[in-house]
Amino acid sequence: MVSDSDVLEFVPKGLWIGSGPVEATGGGTFDVRNPADGTVIAQVADATPEDAMRALDAAVAAGPAWAATPSRERGEILRTVFEQLTARAEEFALLMTLEMGKALSESRNEVRYGAEFFRWNSEEAVRIHGRYLNAPSGTGRIMVAKQPVGPCLAITPWNFPLAMGTRKIGPALAAGCTMIVKPASATPLTMLALAKLCSEAGLPDGVLSVITTQRSGAVTGPLIDDPRLRKLTFTGSTEVGKKLVAASANRLLRTSMELGGNAPFVVFDDADVDAAVAGAMQAKLRNGGEACTAANRFYVQSGVVAEFTEKFVAAMADTVVMGPGTDAATTLGPLVSEDQREIVRDLVDDAVAAGARALIGGKVPGGPGWYYPATILGDVPPTARILREEVFGPVAPIVAFDTEEEGVAAANDTEYGLVSYVFTRDLDRALRISEGMESGMVGVNRGVISDPAAPFGGVKESGFGREGGTEGIEEYLNTKYIALT
Repeated sequence: MVSDSDVLEFVPKGLWIGSGPVEATGGGTFDVRNPADGTVIAQVADATPEDAMRALDAAVAAGPAWAATPSRERGEILRTVFEQLTARAEEFALLMTLEMGKALSESRNEVRYGAEFFRWNSEEAVRIHGRYLNAPSGTGRIMVAKQPVGPCLAITPWNFPLAMGTRKIGPALAAGCTMIVKPASATPLTMLALAKLCSEAGLPDGVLSVITTQRSGAVTGPLIDDPRLRKLTFTGSTEVGKKLVAASANRLLRTSMELGGNAPFVVFDDADVDAAVAGAMQAKLRNGGEACTAANRFYVQSGVVAEFTEKFVAAMADTVVMGPGTDAATTLGPLVSEDQREIVRDLVDDAVAAGARALIGGKVPGGPGWYYPATILGDVPPTARILREEVFGPVAPIVAFDTEEEGVAAANDTEYGLVSYVFTRDLDRALRISEGMESGMVGVNRGVISDPAAPFGGVKESGFGREGGTEGIEEYLNTKYIALT
């Protein structure tokens, strides 16, 4: 049986730079808290701008040798990380639950999902292809080569402490890049543990560094301004993403941005309502609703809205068990922080004040921990903020619509465009609606779509670039044209 103390003991508490953990310049630290009760579970190093430069120095020094390492060898190291991460799945799952709060079942799913980015990219490493052809003009030959972009900076969020890092680290390392990861200050432990695991799997010193800090802008700013850094990849809010893109513009730094979402979940009259409810439970409650892919707005055609709502409420009442993520019976853990709970509460209170009805949940419970119950809102008016803002919690607002055109228009009425969900039994309609959705991804009759073998990313203010699939590794490769006689 894995214990909390054993798991926390495995995690290095210093910055991971070069060959292992080091103290922050000046010796600063910050607390990591358990969302289930607010207690401090660890203290980790609080990096300074000087520490960021140390990490970049290490990445630059290790870069040429790593890029020259045969792709098969890079792939084998990634495969070893996958195997070791899988072998220690329970430890990593418990660690994520302790620092982020999600139910252990959710954390186990994340370990499986996150580890797969190492296996997938271990296979992609040997499939980085260029091309060679005779110029159509007959004046020479064209050779196209793919080369690693160079040192990369990854800034990752708190909601998936492992997977949001592995789907950046995996392709970067497979492509021959070195990488610095700055994890969210709320959940730094999992990424520090992963860096240690990568080192144990044979990853050379300096190829992967992890810098933990509470002062993200002050620490990452000098990295973004340094001409040695060649790539920035970020997952987080659109607000922060815009600032990072603006900061990167001074050097035309290559960037990829996986930003906010406001996913519509559209149920048509001809849908299998039971399947739609099952999909809604997945799309809303996966990761406790703290996911950019979480269904945020439920648009249900008038012919089935009463049946769908009744069954959705019953499903939540019958299956959701709120409690500490470490309890075996828990299916819904606490939110990551008190601030996040207040954001969710404000959005629900605003909707109710505007005329929405809380059909289940809707009230903050007493006692310790940052809990918010699974909540369904009916009769949500179009003016409610919850239809405009990403709720990032276990709250489902339901809105009825009449015609297909109205449903699609409502779904697309947002500045975001990450993912959309569509439930219908009509294949023609499914394809028509999917093509009409202004989003980078569409789930048809399913509530979970993320897959390491598929390209993940959005359009509009949900960002640009793709992670996963054969497209993911392209984000870390430059294309070079060589003209031959």
